[in-house]
Amino acid sequence: MRRTLWFLLRLGLVVALAVWVAQRPGTLRLDWQGYVIQTQVGVVAVALLLLAVVAYILVRLFLLLWRSPRRFGAGRRASRRTRGYQALSRGFLAVASGDGAAASRLAAKADGLLNEPSLTLLLSAQAAQLAGDEAAAAGQYAAMRERGVALKQPDMAFVGLRGLALQALAAGQTQRALGLVQEAAALKPKARWPLLTQFDLQARAGDWTAAATTLDALTAAKALPAETLRHHRAALLVERSRAAEADGNQDQALALARKAHDLAPGSVPAAVQAARLLAATGSARAATRALEQSWRLAPHPDLAAAWGVAGEKAGAAADPLARVKRLEALVALDATVPEAHVALADAATEARLWGLARGHLTRALTLRPSARVYRRLAAVATAEHGQGVEERGHLAQAARAAPDAAWVCQACGGVNPAWGALCDHCGAFDTLAWRVPGTVARGAVAETLGFLPPPEPPAGGVKGSGEDGRGSRRLPTFTLAGLRPGGRLGGRA
Repeated sequence: MRRTLWFLLRLGLVVALAVWVAQRPGTLRLDWQGYVIQTQVGVVAVALLLLAVVAYILVRLFLLLWRSPRRFGAGRRASRRTRGYQALSRGFLAVASGDGAAASRLAAKADGLLNEPSLTLLLSAQAAQLAGDEAAAAGQYAAMRERGVALKQPDMAFVGLRGLALQALAAGQTQRALGLVQEAAALKPKARWPLLTQFDLQARAGDWTAAATTLDALTAAKALPAETLRHHRAALLVERSRAAEADGNQDQALALARKAHDLAPGSVPAAVQAARLLAATGSARAATRALEQSWRLAPHPDLAAAWGVAGEKAGAAADPLARVKRLEALVALDATVPEAHVALADAATEARLWGLARGHLTRALTLRPSARVYRRLAAVATAEHGQGVEERGHLAQAARAAPDAAWVCQACGGVNPAWGALCDHCGAFDTLAWRVPGTVARGAVAETLGFLPPPEPPAGGVKGSGEDGRGSRRLPTFTLAGLRPGGRLGGRA
């Protein structure tokens, strides 16, 4: 629109000038070197206009000839760039479709047409991996790392490091992978992937102190939801407390356990660890308060077991009747919790109070029938009357009853005999939840970039992992050959 207006404006000026000259006729005389030229003013104006047009055409022709080589070269470069990006895009599509041969061919073509090493090297590496040539892929990733550092392009170096780290993880070279991840974290301190992977590797190796430092960096980078970070921190504190206790540093172990319990009052492992260490120092009331706080948030058999022994002095012989009285106080807190009745029935069985044990197990059955309760009824019947019809009847009912809750890994679905920060089956960190096995779908966890699905609401009102029952996103997990956590510190939490 503006071009049209500008053309009309110029045309109007020319017409106006022509009209102005036409309205002012006259004669122009030129006398030079004996030559006399005399003509009308309009003729001179037309001649000058034609001269200007010819001069303009000559200048444009000169400029066209002058600029032609440069324009020709630019056109060829643009054509090469267009063909190169077309090959690059088709190559990535071939990678996505799993066509390794086409991806390799297109990667070579794009590399010859483009000067984009970050893209062409990445495509070549992925094509090599599709073809099963891990050595060639490692060479491409290493080239990205080196050229990225040399050209001061951290993004290219970061991608190269990530590719090398994933290859090391797949090969079970965890120490090499950790070094590469730490190098990537130094390149991009606020990037999520290196921090998450570094934390996961340190936790799997049982390096709780280093994992705690990395968790601080994750917190500063806001890489995970606040609830997930709090849950991970509490799990780390419990493991650090167990490690300090194993090293004989009871004061540090108690301080770490209390910090874990303060951070996550509903965490069963934190409450049990804190209560056990408090009871060992003679602080039975403090231990009971810690257990009661967690019990009100997440009733759990481990809490009931810790409650029963909280008042016993270290090294003293156990008093079954005193344990019965302590567990009667636990039942009094909330008589609708079946775990309390089962714990009291166990103490009554130990004290040979068969009627009391049978009564509380029957009460637990009315609240929530389970195989565990029927097995205990069978044990009471055997202890009181010996093997017989009553025992067989309870065992038959146990075989038909609902399965018992257990510590189930939400990454692999494996059942663990006791709580630990690492799953016994897959080594995933902080994925154990107290629930009925088989109620959690075993979702595949994407390498390094994926997160575990949020936990389902726990069955029967028992809150998963001793927390508030809400799901949380987890750290990425890997299937690493040969990477298993070190020995567990402490027994069942």
